[in-house]
Amino acid sequence: MKRSDRLVAITNYLVDNPMELTSLPFFSSTYNAAKSSISEDLTIINKMLQQEGIGYLESTSGASGGVKYVPSYSKENSERFIQRLRTQLEDPNRLLPGGYLFMSDLLGEPSTVRAIGRLFATAFSDMEIEVVVTVATKGIPIAYAVASFLNVPVVIVRRDPKVTEGSSVSINYVSGSSRKIQTMVLPKRSLQEGAKVCIVDDFMKAGGTINGIRDLLSEFNAEVKAIGVLAEAEDEEEERVVEQYTSLVKISNVDVKNKHIEVSKGNLFE
Repeated sequence: MKRSDRLVAITNYLVDNPMELTSLPFFSSTYNAAKSSISEDLTIINKMLQQEGIGYLESTSGASGGVKYVPSYSKENSERFIQRLRTQLEDPNRLLPGGYLFMSDLLGEPSTVRAIGRLFATAFSDMEIEVVVTVATKGIPIAYAVASFLNVPVVIVRRDPKVTEGSSVSINYVSGSSRKIQTMVLPKRSLQEGAKVCIVDDFMKAGGTINGIRDLLSEFNAEVKAIGVLAEAEDEEEERVVEQYTSLVKISNVDVKNKHIEVSKGNLFE
């Protein structure tokens, strides 16, 4: 195999298996090349990944060592995407009653959702996340995008139990925005005891839903390592019940009557 062909093949494998440690002998055997040649290939790939601002290769020495691809958006790429996202969300036609924004079209664009997933994966890549958790339904695309880059499974919290999922754990929680008592459930088989999790959602106002998910996860003794929200709403009248989180954009100064809205950068870069 020519080096140019091998570079493409190895890069494709690494990108398809992020955060997964792969030994040099595996590449050497798979592509019938000397370890020294594979090492040179990996050096070239690492240089190009960093140059493009989409990640880097992390090497581990020793008998059980190897190399893994760590997805990481550069600050330049991140800010460029956030600016484009702000421009799209500031469209007054997106305003809904109650100061909410219509975002379903953005969450239906694979390229946009993938970029969102890469941003959160960049922020959480060093936290040893084992599971990405979200609540049905709008947070599901984001959860799968984040999980694809962290190479971990997704667990979906639902509002009502499904007979096909067996016994479940359920809790009642107070919605931060509507102040209503609501229920969420999680099948017992869906999450291992003591798992390290990341919670993601598309929108957060007061944070009641995320706080409810956190309480539900405590029934599994899960450790919440990170919380990521696509958009947070800035509302002086609502008391925020979630403090530690990462947001991509912040929605403020919503004027439904005059159809005006301001969208600024979230706390991702803080």
